[in-house]
Amino acid sequence: MEELVIDIVADMAQAGKMCACTRCRLDVSAIALNNLPPSYVVTAEGESIKSNMTQYRVDALRMVTRAIEVVRKMPHHR
Repeated sequence: MEELVIDIVADMAQAGKMCACTRCRLDVSAIALNNLPPSYVVTAEGESIKSNMTQYRVDALRMVTRAIEVVRKMPHHR
């Protein structure tokens, strides 16, 4: 789930939907991951299969979007 969230955050930053600085990207990623259920995978094959599942992507995108709003309201940079 962590790689999926990081990829979504990178896409959102590149699309201009959020501040692209490292601090904001890390804050958004941390908030999103803390609000998603744990998802443990021990093999690269399992991670690949899981990251293609639609519901995981939808849940991750929803949490990243919420996290962007939180960080936008209270950024840690000036």
